[in-house]
Amino acid sequence: MKRILTALLVLSLSAGLPAAKAFAQSSQKDDDARRQQEAEADAKKKQKEKDWATGEAPLPRALAAGPCPFARVLYDAARYVELKDNKEANSAVGFTGEIEGVQSNCAYKDNEPIVMKLKIGFGLGRGVAAPSDHKVYRYWVAVTLRNSAVVAKEYFDLDASFPGNEDRIFKIDTIQNLTIPRSSSTINGSNFEVLVGFDVTPEMADFNRQGKRFRMLAVETPKPAPAH
Repeated sequence: MKRILTALLVLSLSAGLPAAKAFAQSSQKDDDARRQQEAEADAKKKQKEKDWATGEAPLPRALAAGPCPFARVLYDAARYVELKDNKEANSAVGFTGEIEGVQSNCAYKDNEPIVMKLKIGFGLGRGVAAPSDHKVYRYWVAVTLRNSAVVAKEYFDLDASFPGNEDRIFKIDTIQNLTIPRSSSTINGSNFEVLVGFDVTPEMADFNRQGKRFRMLAVETPKPAPAH
């Protein structure tokens, strides 16, 4: 009986070897695919950081007699998402955009106006519902009294083209001379705030407010046709 049990155990282990080998190969493929995705994502991140670092150097801080205005992206207008017929599906996504960040510096002295320089990074996308490979994005820059009313607001156009089959690009737009008047030398940059955002519709603003977003590389699985 002991010999029979031993033989059965050997047969059982032998039968499991192909399945174990197949599982190991499958796991290896999954690991390779994951590492490839991580490498591609890391390469894109490094390229974006390289792109973001390019351009002219910011204004020397030594020219500012005091602190510079704080510059940030307004959350409700940080993303731009076109949805055909207001349908929230990947198949309905047209052009998209996201403001990746804002770099700023300033210069002023005595009672002269504050002159700011902004460098704004944009991640732009083209969805399957986009009508062409070209889009002019519109965005704004607003100057406010700190936590208070808007002092001035100006609109800018950002021209973007998507070459070939590219569905994502990164662009930098630079505003050289954003001027903020001061009535006296006692008013410094800390009295102001600079906001940046896309020119969005109320529906887009609500979409952003809810934290929704679409990833351009996602593919919507087609539904099977109904049987006749």
